[in-house]
Amino acid sequence: MSKEQAHSETERATASCCLCESIRDVDDPELYLNRELNWLEFNAKVLETAMESSQPLLEQVKFLAIFYTNLDEFFMVRVANIYRQYRNGIANTAPDQLAPSRQLAEIRRRVSTLLTLAQGHWHDTLLPQLQDKGISIVRHENLSEKQQLFLAGYFKNEIYPVLTPQAIDPSHPFPTISNVSLNFIIKLLGADGVERFARLRCPSNMPRLIFIPRNKEAKTYTSLGLEANTRDGDIILIEDLMQEHLDLLFPGYEVVSAGLFRITRNTDVEIEEDEADDLLEAVKDSVDQRRFGDVVRLETARGMATELTDFLVKKLALKPFQIYKIKGPLAFSDLIALYRADRPGLKETPYIPPLPAVPLECSLFARIRARDIFLHHPYDSFTTVLDFIRIASEDHRVMAIKQTLYRCGNNSPIVQALIEARRRGKQVTAVVELKARFDEERNITWAEELEKAGVNVVYGLIGMKIHAKLCLVVRREPSGVTRYAHIGTGNYNAATAKIYTDMGLLTANNNICADVTDLFNAMTGYAAKEQYRSLLVSPHSMRDGLLQLIEQEREAHKKEGKGEIIFKCNQLVDKALIRALYQASMAGVTVHLIIRGICCLRPGICDISDTITVKSIVGRYLEHARAYWFRHHGEGLLYIGSADLMPRNLDRRIEVLVPVLEPSIRRHIREDILALQLRDNVRSWELRPDGSYERLEPAEEQEAINAQELLMQYKKEAAKAARHTAPEQKNEAKV
Repeated sequence: MSKEQAHSETERATASCCLCESIRDVDDPELYLNRELNWLEFNAKVLETAMESSQPLLEQVKFLAIFYTNLDEFFMVRVANIYRQYRNGIANTAPDQLAPSRQLAEIRRRVSTLLTLAQGHWHDTLLPQLQDKGISIVRHENLSEKQQLFLAGYFKNEIYPVLTPQAIDPSHPFPTISNVSLNFIIKLLGADGVERFARLRCPSNMPRLIFIPRNKEAKTYTSLGLEANTRDGDIILIEDLMQEHLDLLFPGYEVVSAGLFRITRNTDVEIEEDEADDLLEAVKDSVDQRRFGDVVRLETARGMATELTDFLVKKLALKPFQIYKIKGPLAFSDLIALYRADRPGLKETPYIPPLPAVPLECSLFARIRARDIFLHHPYDSFTTVLDFIRIASEDHRVMAIKQTLYRCGNNSPIVQALIEARRRGKQVTAVVELKARFDEERNITWAEELEKAGVNVVYGLIGMKIHAKLCLVVRREPSGVTRYAHIGTGNYNAATAKIYTDMGLLTANNNICADVTDLFNAMTGYAAKEQYRSLLVSPHSMRDGLLQLIEQEREAHKKEGKGEIIFKCNQLVDKALIRALYQASMAGVTVHLIIRGICCLRPGICDISDTITVKSIVGRYLEHARAYWFRHHGEGLLYIGSADLMPRNLDRRIEVLVPVLEPSIRRHIREDILALQLRDNVRSWELRPDGSYERLEPAEEQEAINAQELLMQYKKEAAKAARHTAPEQKNEAKV
């Protein structure tokens, strides 16, 4: 260990001891990290990933865009809620009890630090390195005269007719600015010597990135999309071109100054479901309201005239802590479009998951009856899930399909399969959660299309979001009616299944399928059911079920020793569960937590959480699977499902955790997935007692473990081995 590492360890031990001295019991607020500040630590990991020189350039751009997208949603939802508490004098009721004013001050401090790093990386590193690789993003003044002349024509013919400048004066009140739109605020001087202000919105239905050829004549304006061969031209942003030609929009006036700005609004609109006659219409209304919620943040381009900023601040009635000056492109998340450039050498080599060695058509239902099938995406192809639903929709023996839909994406093959199943006369029920934040409009479209096809569409329960990932197939077979279920940790979305890690289980287990049947009845009709045979279901049995399992592990450890709990999820916020994990640790149970995002538990506090470790993995794929493991007297007990450990998931959502009953699958998840992730020392960060995270690195002579890369490698090797036995399996399937 180096002197620096030893000094760091000493500092951590001192900090831990200081915390121990101040903490009296497991309810002490000092034991609970603030969820918002801890979330910023997660986004800091995303930014750190974007800044890794080992990442290909366009991967760095992608992660940087994700960092900004995350930050936008953070302000729209979380900061908006804290600001509402601050404005209304509402105390923080979370376990940490940090006052809203303190949270807002700390959020601003940390966000400002992160933005400085992000903006510096873009300007000082990415822009010049992209330029060296032939992706040239320039200002208008850096273009050749021929390019500028062509762009002037493009502006006049394509952009100018779309623009609508808005005067701001006593007869034209300050316009309502929609959420996260890009706008100019412009100061004008008239011939009469009077100064006036105007607002101009950048069109959101035109490409933000404009590609202009460098060495050849551009023939048509349609060539201005981001083209495949970026080496032959330059890219400018649409706002740069607009600013160059602002004078054309205000003839007879002098443009004195202009600046780009963007506001973020509160999008967490409450839907009064119990007062709504039609939930579909209520959600449509809420989507419209979201565009014009209270202003939470104002971003202005650095260098914008002070008088323009002051004008906006006065009109929007903002506090100083709500204003952020941005160096670099506003709405940076739009620059994810650069990732679509046809430059494979600047990206990670795509991973193509292997397909099943035996085609599912040969033996789908027989294979599930014989043995549960475990899927781990994206290492296993999501095609298996799509095929399960597609084959069920076409199979003449299938009588009914029931499906939950939360975020199913564009051009969803699952929606099309459900429509096809209905066309073939099957009973089809789709439980569509309209209140999936930021996906409401897409879900409304799918719901209306399903209804037109005759599918029985149900919009969920009042006061609850339906977040469970379930598909139930009812099939008439020679032995009688048999049910098959798919229960997953992620959405039925073929696009996100390529970039999110998720788990799924295909099963014909009688108890599990009976539970899924009962749960669908509870979601679609009047069925007051609180306890299930095998499933843990929120809001009724999940928290109590997990608390009971933690307590059982604690009691078993007292008698047998070797107690072990491993939780893998996205967020750990719920106080009751954190409290129970502290008590398990105090009894000596080893607790390993793999938490991608928010974790409000402090590990490593002596005599309270010194047997608890918390790590976060941020890699090529977004870790999204949830798995809850207990040693359980050495037998092993494991649940997977849709639920994170947050009050909203446990109290205000329909969530499902399913037990993994097949010993070989349970062993595979524990030993080949969870154990590997616990050993990861390449893409992992470890949470310290003070709430900070430390990036893990392989020690000298220690093997470098990148869990995601190794899982891809293992899956390819397993698929190759499976192909050798495929002919034998096909013959068995035919028999």
